[in-house]
Amino acid sequence: MTAPALDRAVRRHLDHLAVERGLAENTLAAYRRDLARYTAWLAASGVASPEEVDAGHVTGFVAALGTGGDGGRPLAPRSVARVLAAVRGLHRFWALEGVAAADPAADVAPPAAPKRLPKALPVDTVARLLEAVPLDTPAGLRDRALLEFLYGTGARVSEAVGLDVDDVVGLTGEPGGARADAEVPVVRLFGKGSKERIVPVGSYAGEALAAWLVRGRPALVAGARTGRGTPALFLNLRGGRLSRQSAWSVIKEAAERAGLTEEVSPHTLRHSFATHLMQGGADVRVVQELLGHASVTTTQVYTRVTAEALREVYAQAHPRARWDGR
Repeated sequence: MTAPALDRAVRRHLDHLAVERGLAENTLAAYRRDLARYTAWLAASGVASPEEVDAGHVTGFVAALGTGGDGGRPLAPRSVARVLAAVRGLHRFWALEGVAAADPAADVAPPAAPKRLPKALPVDTVARLLEAVPLDTPAGLRDRALLEFLYGTGARVSEAVGLDVDDVVGLTGEPGGARADAEVPVVRLFGKGSKERIVPVGSYAGEALAAWLVRGRPALVAGARTGRGTPALFLNLRGGRLSRQSAWSVIKEAAERAGLTEEVSPHTLRHSFATHLMQGGADVRVVQELLGHASVTTTQVYTRVTAEALREVYAQAHPRARWDGR
């Protein structure tokens, strides 16, 4: 049973979140659950009031969350970090309001989440995926153009569906995409925070986009009741801008047609774009610019992906690479 002094102090904090900060009810409910778990841990540890809490109680609670040692279900590192954020906010409030003299949670860090390497498809698998889209309908031309574009530029799906026709510069009509006497086509992408970057459009993506713009897009616009004036590059069957959800469906359907067993998403193509560039010898700073990452640290994960691939090839190919004693 939670000590009354702890209960009162937590309610005071929740009232502050509701009244002063105006948090939504769902958010408050989440805070309430997390802090109830925390105060139950404190009570079980013999703590009766906010003044008695020290850093050891907080770190012990964080450790218990990961193992279920507090009596609840074990939490993943990201969930532990979420609960700790609620606990740190509670102690910060208590310290500022004079409920407690110090903030014992200020220096308690969440557990490090395991770094997940991006999942990239092999080059031949990407080719199977792209070529699985039939080109005998306007929708098929659009789908091929979308997939080629995502893989050819590394764009996020939100960036792709937000594009207007005028954002692609340097395309001509029918296949060959870019003119032989012209510069490589480029696209203006608008990433997080509306940060703009210029990315080249390769020949496969350029030809697919040209075919879509000449033979596919006009057919959808002509047959639509709405959207005749939309500047959107990728359209849905009603002539309006293609949604992110529809783009996901395009990729899922293409993966099914190609008979792929791997889980494929728009971000899979972005990861594959970056990984294949790194494997081909591209400088990490160039890949950073193409992906629109604010920090090169984010991009460097692809160097680990490439190193993993090299280790796998080495282990399979070198006669003295095996460590199993045979």
